[in-house]
Amino acid sequence: MQPMVVKSATRKRFSVWNQQQGLSSEASAAPRRILMTTDTVGGVWHYSLELARGLAKFGVEVALATMGPLPTAEQRRQVARIHNITLFESSYRLEWMEDPWEDVEKCGAWLMNLEDELKPDLVHLNGYAHADLPWNCPCMVVAHSCVISWWEAVKKEPIPQRLGPYRERVAQGLARAHLVAAPTAAMLNAVETSYLPLANTRVIYNGRCRKRYRPDNKINFILSVGRIWDEAKNINAIAELAGSLPWPVFIAGEQKHPEGETTFLDNVNHLGNLPPARLAPWFATAAIYALPARYEPFGLTVLEAALSGCALVLGDIPSLRELWEGAAVFVPPDDADVLADVLQSLCQDRTLRERMAEKAFERSRFFNPDKMAAEYFAAYLSLNSGLRRQAPDEAVNFSS
Repeated sequence: MQPMVVKSATRKRFSVWNQQQGLSSEASAAPRRILMTTDTVGGVWHYSLELARGLAKFGVEVALATMGPLPTAEQRRQVARIHNITLFESSYRLEWMEDPWEDVEKCGAWLMNLEDELKPDLVHLNGYAHADLPWNCPCMVVAHSCVISWWEAVKKEPIPQRLGPYRERVAQGLARAHLVAAPTAAMLNAVETSYLPLANTRVIYNGRCRKRYRPDNKINFILSVGRIWDEAKNINAIAELAGSLPWPVFIAGEQKHPEGETTFLDNVNHLGNLPPARLAPWFATAAIYALPARYEPFGLTVLEAALSGCALVLGDIPSLRELWEGAAVFVPPDDADVLADVLQSLCQDRTLRERMAEKAFERSRFFNPDKMAAEYFAAYLSLNSGLRRQAPDEAVNFSS
């Protein structure tokens, strides 16, 4: 394991925060300081920053504790632009990596020390195992994905014995969490099916700031974004037929697995692993965005593409249907012929393409960061005040 590194924090911000707010007695249950975990590998990082930015409007300070690879210089710059985040860094292995449990234990001790020092009002975990720690405040888990549901969706074969410890540790964490949230009802259902029924749950859709993502003059190319090494994203399916498509295909995303293996794709234009600011112009000008995913609990890149006015071609899976039904063209993830036909049709039919792009853009309005932050703040408040949750299966109204 790489040695742990903790970035020096401006701790005075925490000590004076409540004095600056002038809180009323009515707001006494509202959390003003939360300890949030994140990783630097994928969408959870962007989700964490977007949520923290939104929570600033509620007077919430976020101590952001990282795991996995240390943040890049670009990621540190992203954090520096958000005034209510203090960053704490570590290089502990993530619980979904191979043989991570020694690191998971050491990371747990580190998080306990952070709680001791910072005395947060609430702990927000974007992982599972550490919910089993003896926290002194309410603990919430957000289920962004998990290895067991990933395996069942991607491998479609029995869970291997080596994943037994992972399944046990995740179940223990879920059982101890005071609240479990998920970005889609499909993901929440997958967690309960894979592990255990949960008593206190919420579905809170992710959001993305519209300022960065907006349509521009569209150019005839197909874009796909995601971890190229991740079989769940199924980006290789696009690469395999790219040579037969009338338009070029551009791929952005990390090619190197955190464990070291690198994936190469032929017949496509590789853009590399671009930060949001450099990726936004590609979304803005792409006419079609394709992600025939086998497993995607939410899909921030899909939302970014929709905000940018792209026509969407998505894997026909429950989570993406839940979010984009009527606003995307769905394809069976493992049917290359259907994927090729759909992409060919959209390339050739401008009217259809623009109609689908408009539908995606309109749907994207529902997934905004202010609404996400408000719903998380309500969830935090319910834990601190003991309020009962709303029913998790409440009907979704995309017009609201």
